[in-house]
Amino acid sequence: MAGGVSISSLNQRIRNSFVWKSWFHQGYPDTDDNRARAIMNSWFLHIHPVKVKRNSLRITYTWGLGVISGMLFVILTITGIWLMFFYVPSVERAYPDMVAMETSVTFGMLMRSIHRWGAHLMVITVFLHMCRVFYTGGYKRPRELNWIIGVFLWVFTLLLSFTGYLLPWDQLAYWAITVSTNIIAVIPFIGEQIRLLMLGAAEAGPAALIRFYTLHIIVLPLVAALLIGIHFWRIRKDGGLSSPAEREEDE
Repeated sequence: MAGGVSISSLNQRIRNSFVWKSWFHQGYPDTDDNRARAIMNSWFLHIHPVKVKRNSLRITYTWGLGVISGMLFVILTITGIWLMFFYVPSVERAYPDMVAMETSVTFGMLMRSIHRWGAHLMVITVFLHMCRVFYTGGYKRPRELNWIIGVFLWVFTLLLSFTGYLLPWDQLAYWAITVSTNIIAVIPFIGEQIRLLMLGAAEAGPAALIRFYTLHIIVLPLVAALLIGIHFWRIRKDGGLSSPAEREEDE
């Protein structure tokens, strides 16, 4: 354009600048080779496959359940960290802290509701995701290992929901955990030992609260985050998501 710099010239200057080259060691992603290098050389993008199957992108095939589950985990992590600022895992403080959070803390009720309903929704979406993968044959070769990892993620999702149930320390939480652990105690040979390990005593009390709190905010989230990272990485290494075309070939 007259009296100025054209868009193409400006783009070329940006690509040749020191800032661009220090961040992106490959050329501008305008060719297949540079697009592949952009993904492989980026810390944020390398977890994605370089290419994806067109059929696997159909919303009616995946329903986005895996992505929704992953986003819910991120939301639960963020809201959980926020809630930790206003909660003390003590039988004397737990319930009053929850009441104060909903009545005195700005956006407290909103954040707790997002955390609670997000947890319920994650249980549902992970279950539906597993059903979708099973129905479409996404667990078959070469994705057997990732299916096993997904099963473990389903178990950890349930455990996260279960351990978070006791933290409000109200009547509903106390008796729900009491009944649940009594059911676990009837498992032959090891049931009573598992119950004592979870509660730390003969009944739910201070030891149970601190154990459930530690599992809920440290142990289970860290293991789940690790498995989620491996799960996504295996999707890439196994050739991306399964597709309807693969299902037809297997049949």
